[in-house]
Amino acid sequence: MLSTSPTKRPICLNCNRPARNCICALIRPISNQVDVLILQHTDEAPNAKNTAGLLHLSLQNCRLHIGEVFTATELHSWLFSDQKQPLLLYPDIPEYKALGLAEPAPALTLIQYKPEQLRLVVIDGTWRKSRKMIYLNPTLQTLPRLSLMDTPASLYNIRKAHSENQLSTLEASCYALQQLEQQQFRYAPLLTAMSLFVTQQSAFVPGKNSPGNAPLINPFAPDERNPHL
Repeated sequence: MLSTSPTKRPICLNCNRPARNCICALIRPISNQVDVLILQHTDEAPNAKNTAGLLHLSLQNCRLHIGEVFTATELHSWLFSDQKQPLLLYPDIPEYKALGLAEPAPALTLIQYKPEQLRLVVIDGTWRKSRKMIYLNPTLQTLPRLSLMDTPASLYNIRKAHSENQLSTLEASCYALQQLEQQQFRYAPLLTAMSLFVTQQSAFVPGKNSPGNAPLINPFAPDERNPHL
């Protein structure tokens, strides 16, 4: 369904994108066992190349909240509702003390948890902005972390990367869910849809990996050019 007005381009009411960038045909419904909470930086929401929207629309057990700073009350509710154990999808920050961050909780012994007991927390923003969100939301600082290792090369070549190890939000989330649920094939259709998404969006990118493109989101390797908040 499209929404139109005399002054604006037609907008798809399902994916909330302009009709020419509609991604509804790419949605792959998946009943994920591990609940997913996406915290999306405000600058990412209007970005047509952002992958979190496709992830959110495809996962049946997923919520998305947009903002940079959240109240402690609402964040606690999102993280711990239904007695879930939250797990932050983010690499370790060795210099957390120098940055004035609280020490994260020890890594979880995942074998002690069923997938249905876990909530994967995903920060959707550039490396610099995601670290700022952690800094501005102390509750996130104390969550146990999940880092990804030995992931495939990213398919996401429509935004500038600072490292070949960096992944899009959709890719990083799918690989994390595969790891937590021990399901190697459940998320394959969504990763395939991601490839189609990249092809679709490439048609609107004048020069892929041009200096004006933002860096990849949810990187899992330090950005040496921006080592601080």
